[in-house]
Amino acid sequence: MAKYGKKASKKVASALRRRKKGTLKSGSGQTVRSRKQAIAIGLSEAREAGAKVPPRRASKKKGAKKSSSRSASSKKR
Repeated sequence: MAKYGKKASKKVASALRRRKKGTLKSGSGQTVRSRKQAIAIGLSEAREAGAKVPPRRASKKKGAKKSSSRSASSKKR
């Protein structure tokens, strides 16, 4: 069984073409130059359009360690 549908591949191909043309923008409005970022944007657009795409990977939570170390350092002061 395929992970990605045809609609998803069309969205990614479209994003790659827009990147090559120089019209693909990121969320912050800057021009996208990275191929990987263009693919990620294409997959995100495919998800919004309801295409067959696996869900996003969960990011690693780094905030928990930072907040606990901050509270420990603030107690020393």
